[in-house]
Amino acid sequence: MNIVHIAVLIGYVIVMIAIGGWFGRAKETSSGEDFVLAGRSLPAPVLGGTMLATFVGSGSIIGGANFAYTYGLVPGLLFFSGTIVGSLILVFLARRVRELAGHTIPELFERRYGKAVRIAGTVMILIAFIGITAYQFTGAGYIISLITPWSEQSGAVFAAALITFLALSGGLKSVAWTDFLSAAMIVFALWVTFFVVVGIDMSGTAGQITSAGADSGPLGGLSVLQMLGFALPAFVLLLGDQNMYQRLAAAKSPKAAVDGALVFIIGAVVMVVPIVVLSAASSILQPDIEPDMAVLSLSDAAFTPAVIGGALLAGAFALIVTTGSSYLLTCSANVVHDLVGQLRSSSPPSDRQNLWIGRAAVLGIAVLGFVMVNFFPSVLALQMYAYTMYGATITPVLFAGLFWKRATAAGALSAMAIGAVATIFWEVTGRSAELNSVIVALPAAVVVLVGVSLLTGRKKVVARESLSV
Repeated sequence: MNIVHIAVLIGYVIVMIAIGGWFGRAKETSSGEDFVLAGRSLPAPVLGGTMLATFVGSGSIIGGANFAYTYGLVPGLLFFSGTIVGSLILVFLARRVRELAGHTIPELFERRYGKAVRIAGTVMILIAFIGITAYQFTGAGYIISLITPWSEQSGAVFAAALITFLALSGGLKSVAWTDFLSAAMIVFALWVTFFVVVGIDMSGTAGQITSAGADSGPLGGLSVLQMLGFALPAFVLLLGDQNMYQRLAAAKSPKAAVDGALVFIIGAVVMVVPIVVLSAASSILQPDIEPDMAVLSLSDAAFTPAVIGGALLAGAFALIVTTGSSYLLTCSANVVHDLVGQLRSSSPPSDRQNLWIGRAAVLGIAVLGFVMVNFFPSVLALQMYAYTMYGATITPVLFAGLFWKRATAAGALSAMAIGAVATIFWEVTGRSAELNSVIVALPAAVVVLVGVSLLTGRKKVVARESLSV
């Protein structure tokens, strides 16, 4: 236990709680619009920071680090390639998303496909996002167990409470600003750690980093298909991630949305590079540690000064906490607008009622996420399941709705069903140990979406023609 690490962590937790309390005041968060979309007031730097901190959380600092530690430098960079390419595409979508200005992805589904697809999409999003929230609890618990005498389980309980508080208090306003600070802190800590570990600890041997994992082949022993199975989930999730679309919709203007997306892609590159290099270095310096700890274990005094190690752990903790808060918040938006709002369409709740319904949803989803943690062996395993569930059920339907006029409601519903069934079957039968489920679930969903849409779309054309005769 290092007293400096504890002091840095406590200091950062106090700052996050203070920000949450500030934006939780009635004058700052007085409506459902403030809670979910920050009153559409986010400037570009804060927007880019919150997009970065939302997407690059436990799945990167722990799951991605695990992968780079296990398979090497080149596979580690390829693992994150989906994030980089996906963020580049978001730059071109940003203005359109801001102009659409919806609260949720299922809201867009109803405009394009109808109410049935909206409800089905909501269910799929909740299933996937509860999983993503769950591994933030686990990741934060890891960090607390490194800093304090607490066990990982006790640390996860504390983290779940803090994550839930931040989402409950000021909604997206508090989450966006804590995200911005967290992103800045972790980037600083990662790069300082990078220069200390690579420049000092591995002085004269840093060249070994490039060959880490190369003994097993250029992809660390993975086949091309297996490598694709690890890179694709982040790509398809990012392209359709409701969190990203909500944040772009929360920009103060379309221009701020585009600029924020540019900040995001630059930040993603700046954050991913040290994570991968440090993980590969860790595999040389510490060949027998738990892979999940590849980056976090470098906070030890044997590798970095106490203040830097504390900043690394606190920054990683903050990144994970704000990611968890973001996913809790976006799930609450689905409950408010896509479930309760639809059930009470004849007498919709007031804006103030939506605020409190959203807060109740945050609490309930946090409990479900904590329960889900116990069903997956590692952060990386849970990450692949959650990303694939979303990417195979939501992203194809979303992009077809935006860019393919012939997509139909029947095609969308069929694609969601096939994507979900294929993902769950692959996970339950243990096949994901050899090949991630995205390789099967995503193509199956796309084929069904196209096939059913063409069949049902043609029937509608025939029906219209016969009526006009």
